[in-house]
Amino acid sequence: MYTIFSRWIGYLCVVFVGWLAVLATVMVFTDAAPGAIAIFPMKNFARSLPDEAAIVDTGRIWIAVRGDGPGLGLDLYRAGALLVLPAGLPGCLPLPTAP
Repeated sequence: MYTIFSRWIGYLCVVFVGWLAVLATVMVFTDAAPGAIAIFPMKNFARSLPDEAAIVDTGRIWIAVRGDGPGLGLDLYRAGALLVLPAGLPGCLPLPTAP
């Protein structure tokens, strides 16, 4: 029983890490997201942001950034974020249209 449980926990961890990798790849290679969440930013992260990026919100281990320029994900990595995830995307479902 313990082996089956630990195996399922392992599978769930692999799926979770894989999903984070997909999100980080989307942020680096596309400009689909209007904003990003920088997780574990370095101490001087805010000073290193590009001019077209603005801090929207902050937490203890994350900073939400909105940017208009191309390459926001790479800019945030260069500024000192350890992980950059997209923010502001509508998700997998299309937005509803007004009647």
